[in-house]
Amino acid sequence: MEAGDGWLIRIRPPLGRLDRAQAMALHHAVTRYGNGRIDLTNRAALQIRGVAEANWQPLIELLVATSLVDPAPEREARRNVMLNPDWREGDDTHRIAIALLERIDEVPGLPAKMGVAIDAGVAPALSNASADFRFERGANGGLILRADGRAEGIPVEAGTEVDALVALARWFVATGGPISGRMARHAAPPPIMGTAVAPLPPRSRGETIRAADGLFRGASFGQIEAGELASCLSDSDVRAIRLTPWRGLILEGARPAAHPFADPDDPLLRVDACPGSPDCPQATVATRPLALRLAPHVEGHLHVSGCGKGCACPGAADVVLTGRHGRFDLARQARAGAPPLREGLAPDQISALFGAS
Repeated sequence: MEAGDGWLIRIRPPLGRLDRAQAMALHHAVTRYGNGRIDLTNRAALQIRGVAEANWQPLIELLVATSLVDPAPEREARRNVMLNPDWREGDDTHRIAIALLERIDEVPGLPAKMGVAIDAGVAPALSNASADFRFERGANGGLILRADGRAEGIPVEAGTEVDALVALARWFVATGGPISGRMARHAAPPPIMGTAVAPLPPRSRGETIRAADGLFRGASFGQIEAGELASCLSDSDVRAIRLTPWRGLILEGARPAAHPFADPDDPLLRVDACPGSPDCPQATVATRPLALRLAPHVEGHLHVSGCGKGCACPGAADVVLTGRHGRFDLARQARAGAPPLREGLAPDQISALFGAS
């Protein structure tokens, strides 16, 4: 898609993981064709920004050659799959993901933002991440498939998970779901496919990161310089890089002595902020300088959005600041663009309000 700073290319690596060769290819691609930075999205995907129109085709060819992008656009569109970042080879999450990727052509065409969370660890880790179909650990210890927005899911037996997902996706299409755009907004009751089961209580982000096989490398606002990515690979013990929806990477096999460990509870990692003005033509405010200033002073989740679209965070935040006509509107427990508690605030007024001046 076209953005204010050039073309934006989104990448969803298979299994949410880049091996060393793919990571180096990404470094080359961002350095040569992009703006030198990589954006980590809240759906555990990557974005390359600042791509000139003349460069997007050779960039896509490079990404296809390294298996980071599927050569078939229709298959690539279906491959919106997110895994809990602490999966191990052969476990339920890995097994379901492999089976789904092998049968991805059976999934019907869905609205562009719809996706699948394969979250079959000891307890859900991706409950707050954006997804429409969720494989989770049920309260009975078995696996369930849950439609987003519903409190309970349907039990699935090992080996039948993809069958159940395909059936649920086809039901969504057949009952007019694409009109609503997302599963949580689709009012039709899901088909009865067994006794409904609630998921286990979710794990915290910190608990999940600490259980992963590697070290966490945080990235403010989910942005990392290409050179920082290359430096992660200077440690020969790093086997691969895993993506998370939490503005950071997991370096598989990394040694603590070789990398500074990022605190997954760092206040800055609780902040969502889009690029803002001038990088986005729809934004009327600079977002990230204010977000940096406020991060240590805001309890909970802070979202600073350049406009009412709320691209950096589709859900509600504890504190949301929405840019409008060069100033900010303030709301709480709300999405970007929600009716404000206070409106037309300048950055200095907001800083004083939160004790950050």
